Amino acid sequence: MSKTVTIRLNNNIYEMFKNLAEGDNRTLSNFIETSVLRSIENSVYIDEYEMAEIYNNKSLNQSIKRGLQDAKLKKGRFVK
Repeated sequence: MSKTVTIRLNNNIYEMFKNLAEGDNRTLSNFIETSVLRSIENSVYIDEYEMAEIYNNKSLNQSIKRGLQDAKLKKGRFVK
């Protein structure tokens, strides 16, 4: 049986989640549920050595930071 959970999001996060959910043609609730489950799975399946390799990869981290900054500035577009 499903349970209802209430969460409080600031407007920016709400809009980001809503847009990502719409981009995947899913409800906001389903998007949040799926994202949390994926996060849990990733934290369980990535070992400490793999994470160390990711954290130490300067090129990858710079690319991720640029991508996050571009997303905040609404630069670029989603590619299907």
